Amino acid sequence: MRIYSVWVFVVIAPYWEESLDYLMSEIYFEPSAMDCYFEKQDKPTVFLVLGKEVIVDDERLAMALSRLPQLRREVLLLYYFVGYRDEAIGRLYGRCRSSINRRRNVALKQLRKEWERLEHEEQKADTF
Repeated sequence: MRIYSVWVFVVIAPYWEESLDYLMSEIYFEPSAMDCYFEKQDKPTVFLVLGKEVIVDDERLAMALSRLPQLRREVLLLYYFVGYRDEAIGRLYGRCRSSINRRRNVALKQLRKEWERLEHEEQKADTF
């Protein structure tokens, strides 16, 4: 026990004398970052699908979805926003799972085209 106390006073004691109070005197800032990805528009768009409200915060996505035919839009909203699977969506619309899967894939391709078209229109508007 005596050897331990001697070691503590010889090896560690010089470091005890240095106060760490200066660390507490620093001004503390809450870490934060602002990214436009997380900004929400003032008025989210609400789509009504089979009596369920689906809220889309992204303005460009809502605009692209609104340009799709109703059945394609509903299939995408039910699958990606409500969480239904192709079989359940097929039962709701009286179609088989593979038919809904094809419709969803075609709708995704059309949604991508609409998204790119809107992006191009925004870039064009920004340049003028």
